[in-house]
Amino acid sequence: MNYIKHLTGFFEKVAIDKSLNPTHVSLYIALFQFWNCNRFKNPISISRDEVMRISKISSKATYHKCLKNLHSLGYINYEPSYNPFKGSHVYLFNFSDDLKPIQKSERKPKNEPLFEQVDEQALNKSCTSDKTSSEQALVPSINYINNTNNLNIENVSNLNEQAKNFEEINNFQLKNENLKEEKSSAKKEEKLHPLIEEVKTYFQENNFPEQEAQKFFNYFKSVGWLVGGKTPMVDWQAAAQNWMINAPKFISNAEQPNRAKQLNTTTDKDYSEPL
Repeated sequence: MNYIKHLTGFFEKVAIDKSLNPTHVSLYIALFQFWNCNRFKNPISISRDEVMRISKISSKATYHKCLKNLHSLGYINYEPSYNPFKGSHVYLFNFSDDLKPIQKSERKPKNEPLFEQVDEQALNKSCTSDKTSSEQALVPSINYINNTNNLNIENVSNLNEQAKNFEEINNFQLKNENLKEEKSSAKKEEKLHPLIEEVKTYFQENNFPEQEAQKFFNYFKSVGWLVGGKTPMVDWQAAAQNWMINAPKFISNAEQPNRAKQLNTTTDKDYSEPL
C-alpha cells in the first residue's frame, strides 16, 4: 500500500468532486490516520470522540452528516454500531489504482520550463476594432457561473436525501432487530413458565397429589413466577422439588389443633371469691 499514491488519488477525486467541503476532507484525513495506524487493514474500528477530536469537528450532527456523505459518494464504507461498548467499522478504499501513469511521449523534457507561455491571443489585445472578436480572451459568463452554482446546490440536496435514506434504512433495521430481540425474550419467558398439565404430570411422577400441583401453579402464577417476590424463576422443576420437600411441614402445621382454649366461665360468676 503506497499511501502517497493513495492520497494523490484521493485529492484528484476531491478536486473533481464539487459536492465536498473542507469538513469532508478533514474527516477523511482523520479516518486515514486511523487506517494508517491499523497498517492499512480493513475494517478499522473508530471512536466518534477520537475522530471528532482529530478532524476538529465540534458538532455531532455535522460529523454524522459528513460520514454518511462520504459513504454515499463511495469514499468509504461505513457500518455503524449501535452498541455503546463497540466501535463502528469503516472500510477505506485504495485510490492509488485510479492514477493513470504518464506516457513517456507526454513527459516534458528537463530543460523545458515548468509553466508554458500563455497564448498570445489571451494576453495581447489588438488595438484595431476588426480583430477584437477573435483576439479577446475568453472569460466565464455569468450564466456559466449560475449553472455551476445550481449544479452544486443540486448535488448537496441529493447528498442530504441520500443521508436521510441511509438513516431511515438504519432505523428500520434497528427496529427489526429490537422486535426480534423482544420476540426471542418472550419465547424464552414462555419456555420458563410451565403449563398446568406439565406441573400436574411432574407432581404425579413424584407421587404427589394433583391438588398440590394446582396449589404450586396458582401460587407462582399469582406472583408472576418470581422466587421470593424479586427474582425471576429460572427452573420451575427445581422450585417444584422445593415445594414437595416443604409441603409436609405445612400439612402437619395445619393439622395441629389450636393450643389456646377459651376459659369456661358462667354469667353469674362472683368475682369477689378467691381463685
